[in-house]
Amino acid sequence: MRDLKQTGFADRITTQQEAKKALLAKFKPKPAAPDPEFDKLAAKRAAEKEEARQKLEAEKAEIRREKAEKEAARLAAEREAEEAVEAEKRAARKERKQLTKEEQKAARDARYAARKARSR
Repeated sequence: MRDLKQTGFADRITTQQEAKKALLAKFKPKPAAPDPEFDKLAAKRAAEKEEARQKLEAEKAEIRREKAEKEAARLAAEREAEEAVEAEKRAARKERKQLTKEEQKAARDARYAARKARSR
């Protein structure tokens, strides 16, 4: 086959590349006009997401606060129980001391009476 147009190899390659580019350009997605509703919907979704996040954060904070209150109540109850036990121990100790004082007084009175009895 003869080349009637007398084109060289470089010319044929260039033409082929241009044809390939034109063919690929047909399949490229066309830039769409921006949808005004898209921005509104995106803003609405973002607001809903933020609201849900804040609600969840508030629930978590409430749970943490309740746990802290329960822990404080438990610690207070334990402290009261310990104080009651300590008060009970102090009362028992005081009673024992009181008994020993009475016993000491009784022993002293007995010695005094014995001394009086000897001197008579």
